[in-house]
Amino acid sequence: MITKLSHTSLFVTDQQKAYEFYVNTIGFKVNTDVTMENGFRWLTLTPPDQPDLEIAILAPLHGGMHYTEEVTNAFKTLLENNALGAGVLYTPNCHATYEELKAKGVQFKSAPKEQFYGIEAIITYGCGNWFSMTEPKTM
Repeated sequence: MITKLSHTSLFVTDQQKAYEFYVNTIGFKVNTDVTMENGFRWLTLTPPDQPDLEIAILAPLHGGMHYTEEVTNAFKTLLENNALGAGVLYTPNCHATYEELKAKGVQFKSAPKEQFYGIEAIITYGCGNWFSMTEPKTM
């Protein structure tokens, strides 16, 4: 029986820029940062309140990843157009976090807005992905 998710991966256009965003801007913690023998940088981060979930921040797709050239090019096109939605980032106060991150230069596709599931703002950070930043509705 599978009981939880331990790792997930995000492909990015610029690994160092993604590192700066996740670690220095939104406060994720570095779990692993190792350069392997082939020069590949294995970087995993954890959300501050979720240390058992490792997010592997991967550099742009490359030939050793077992994808066809066609699939690699499709991923690159999506990343270059900031078209990959990567998930939901939880916040207990969407409006306050929006103002805090906006002051740090984070780009948003939308300001906080009331939705049926809570208050949501859409974050982009220039590495190919976007996130829903959500304050869940209290029941």
